[in-house]
Amino acid sequence: MPFNRRAFLTGLGGAALGAGALAALPAGAFAADKVDIAELMKPGPLGDQSLGPADAPNTIVEYASLTCTHCKHFHDTTWKDLKTKYIDTGKVRFILRDFPLDPLATAGFMLAHAAPGNNFYPMVDLLFDQQANWAFVDAPVPALLNLAKQVGFTQETFELALKNQALLDAVNAVKDRGAKTFGVDATPTFFINGVKAPGALTLEEIEKLLV
Repeated sequence: MPFNRRAFLTGLGGAALGAGALAALPAGAFAADKVDIAELMKPGPLGDQSLGPADAPNTIVEYASLTCTHCKHFHDTTWKDLKTKYIDTGKVRFILRDFPLDPLATAGFMLAHAAPGNNFYPMVDLLFDQQANWAFVDAPVPALLNLAKQVGFTQETFELALKNQALLDAVNAVKDRGAKTFGVDATPTFFINGVKAPGALTLEEIEKLLV
């Protein structure tokens, strides 16, 4: 049966949040509340996608949407320096969690989790780098396919990933738990050593919450 792009996006739309359902927040508005770290560190159905050592002195959890321009701003301005200075040196364990704001973001996360060769983060980096070329175009699914091929997908594996109901349910489970258990209501939202910090944070703002 041929892949029905329209049916795919319509189907995801019933399970994902609409693009305007949640607002993104500016950086710097740190919340006073601190969540239970043990509860926060419980992985979702697909496990956690982490970078950095498990015993790092700091842990950062980011809830993001791949179509969120604020999330892209963090990726463009802060992510690379954070990774080089803190994650690659063993000072931070970083976990990115799914919080799609629309069906396309859901599709992007499904592809990232299904990426051949455990290429979750390379796929995420590619989707943020190329956000304008797939998230805000008239024909997003062919654009996604072209990007997915760069990390090893074929037409067949691409379509199989986007038809995978268990994968869709797992992505939405992470999103739902983030909202219900930890009060995530905007993207990006960070939990830095358990402290909730919404917005596209600068490296300096992150450093204030590190030990």
